Amino acid sequence: MSTTNDAHREAMQQAQTEHREKMAQKTRADRGLVLIHTGDGKGKSSSAFGVVARALGWGQKVGIVQFIKGKWKTGEREFFARFPEIDWHTMGDGFTWDTQDKEQDTQAAMEAFAQACAMMSSGEYDLIVLDEINIALRYDYLDAAAVRDGLEGRAKQTSVILTGRDAKPSLMEYADLVTEMVEVKHPFQAGIKAQRGIDY
Repeated sequence: MSTTNDAHREAMQQAQTEHREKMAQKTRADRGLVLIHTGDGKGKSSSAFGVVARALGWGQKVGIVQFIKGKWKTGEREFFARFPEIDWHTMGDGFTWDTQDKEQDTQAAMEAFAQACAMMSSGEYDLIVLDEINIALRYDYLDAAAVRDGLEGRAKQTSVILTGRDAKPSLMEYADLVTEMVEVKHPFQAGIKAQRGIDY
């Protein structure tokens, strides 16, 4: 038993040494980061809201702009309404298959992006979530180059998270972190509807 423990301790000491050597070569970012949560799997917005909770834990100012989701009641909105540090804007008109009006959806997306740009450049926020902006980009309600310009114009300390399926390759190349959610199994495939507290 002690031999096994000694071998484990030696392996962990080696891992610790290697980690410290890697960390010694890293530097702090000189500006806020751009993160993209994309992919077909569930959890893109959920993960972003987890980062929101982390930022709030450090007393940071957070802004959220929702591009697609309409004003339907969600658990995250109900919860984060308790925090005055959050500036929340739900500016979508609902799912694209509900509106069925590209002109209306484009106008809503452009208004949401104008709001996002004003927030990003203001210097008032540590973190901004652009929820489902990738969907607005997928349907060409927004131009990827314009979105990149908006990100470039953000205040130095402001980090931004973009969520939604089918993130544009040019934005993924620009981002500091890209996470792709992969769907392995989903209850909807078994005929189970979205669950309050789990899905919304």
